[in-house]
Parts: sequence; C-alpha cells; structure tokens
Amino acid sequence: MDRRRWGAIAAIALATVVVGSALVTPVARAATPGTAPAAGSAPALPGQDLLDPSPAGSNDWGCEPGADHPNPVVLVHGLSANQANNWAYIAPQLKQRGYCVFSLTYGRNPLAPPPLTQVGGLAPMEASAAELSDFVDRVLDETGAEKVDIVGHSEGSLMPNHYVKFLGGAEHVDRYVGMIPLWDGTSTAGLALLNRTGEQLGLGPAIGLALDLLCASCRQFLRGSDFLAEMNSGGGPRVDGVDYTMILTRYDELVVPYTSGLMDGADNIVLQEGCPTDLAEHVAVAFDPVTLQHITNALDPDHAQPVRCLPVGPDAPPATASS
Repeated sequence: MDRRRWGAIAAIALATVVVGSALVTPVARAATPGTAPAAGSAPALPGQDLLDPSPAGSNDWGCEPGADHPNPVVLVHGLSANQANNWAYIAPQLKQRGYCVFSLTYGRNPLAPPPLTQVGGLAPMEASAAELSDFVDRVLDETGAEKVDIVGHSEGSLMPNHYVKFLGGAEHVDRYVGMIPLWDGTSTAGLALLNRTGEQLGLGPAIGLALDLLCASCRQFLRGSDFLAEMNSGGGPRVDGVDYTMILTRYDELVVPYTSGLMDGADNIVLQEGCPTDLAEHVAVAFDPVTLQHITNALDPDHAQPVRCLPVGPDAPPATASS
C-alpha cells in the first residue's frame, strides 16, 4: 500500500477519534453546571436503567393531559446526548407550564460498555425512528391522547421526521419543533471532505467501517447523504398536516452552514434576528431561555407571548438559563 493510502487511513482513524470526542463532550459539558438531571417518576422503560435516568419533569406516566395542553410533549435528544443531559433545563420548564412531558434515550450502541451506554443517537436514524415510533405509541396509550407534539434538538430535530414521513407518524404528531435542524446536512469537522477523499483513493469502504463502528448515524448528517436525499424527496421534508417550527442560531458551529436548518413551509426562527444578544451555539440552545419562549409559543400559538430578549452566552449552563 502506497504512502498516500497509509496517510489517508491515518487521517480516517484520527478523524474518527476526534469526531467521537467532539460529539460526546459538548452536551455533557453544558449540562454539568447547575441543576443536575433527576430521575423522573416513571416506571422503568425497556432498556432504561440507572444509567439512563429521566430528566426532572419527564416520564410521569400518570400525567393526564388537560384541556389547555391536550398533546403530550415528546422530547428527542441530539447526537451523542441522552434524555437526562439534553433536557435538564427544558423538561422541568415545560412540566411547570402544565405539559405532560416524556423523553427517551434512543440509538444506543448495545455493545458499548458503561458509561458509553449513556450515549444515544449513534444508531442509523431509520432504526432510531422505529424506536421513537414505539415510544410515541406508548405515550398515546398511557395518556389517552390523540396526538403528541415533538420537540427535538440537533439529531432530534431531523430523525423524528423519518418517523413522521415514512413510518406513519404524521397521524400521531400535531406540532413539530426542531432546534438546530439540518435538512440540507452539514460538513462539520471535515467529514464530508474526508468521505470524498477516501472514495477517490478507493478507501470508501474503510471510511464507512471506521465511522459506522463509532457512530452509524454520523455519515447520514453529511450533505448529499442517501438519508438526506430520501428525507428531501417529494418536494422537501415537510409533511402536510404537521405544524413545523424550526429554531436556528447563527453561532452554530456543528451545523455548517446554519441555514441548513431552514425548511420551506415552516415557521423558521433565527434567534439573533429577534435577539442579537443571544449568542447561544449548538449545544447551548437547549439551555437558552429565549429558545424556551419560542418553544412554548410554538406549542401553544393561541396563547403566544412576545419573546423577551435576554443576554445569553455561547455556553450557557442550566444554572444561568432561567426564565
């Protein structure tokens, strides 16, 4: 094997390690300060254990949706996160506002040893969408509701639409709020370039194996992936009958460009257009009081309130993200 191929293989290995570290670290960093995730009052779900606690305010299976908020809210975390750290701020805030809130950790690697069992979103998104479908079915059965509202972050703003568009979810989803979506993909961390370079060198299968062993969903986020092509087929990702709201930040360092999150026919919100002092980046959006106001307005547009602009740092922890 020539030197060029050896160099490419070394780059693949390095990129895999670096991407893995980058994906797992940010959410944990943002979720550590302030209010710690707490176990909910739910009975154990399949695959749920002490390493997968519910965030405070979530998974109360005795919750009965009221007339003000008839749809349970299902929270769907992002890549390399889990339900506890991604929703440590938003879950209790929605619960306090009278919503029945539910969350899950999906897409875990069954072969991973603890504590890597806490890392979700790594499975192919088609498989994760099937997990979500089963979870929504249980939420509807337990609560007696006719439909749910989905609030997702990062991968959780993209993957659920596979459920909606291809697995019959449109019948069960009323409102769909996506934080930091990426309908047109991303080139984050040079993965797209690495993928193309490897294919030119005849190393496409090696790159695929290296990435898929770590994160089977990662290549699906790349601009031009088969997953995104299917998602955008038929005129775009939007499904009739579902009310979409997309929330973007100009300071997104992982979805590049951030405009990849725009969806035709949705209510597209760029945080800084209404609040220039909101500097939240990709992870911090899930701990952002300005974002929370947009979420509650999207879930209950009949009682929408003017969004109050607040100064938000790029790495806002839950302790500083109060409303």
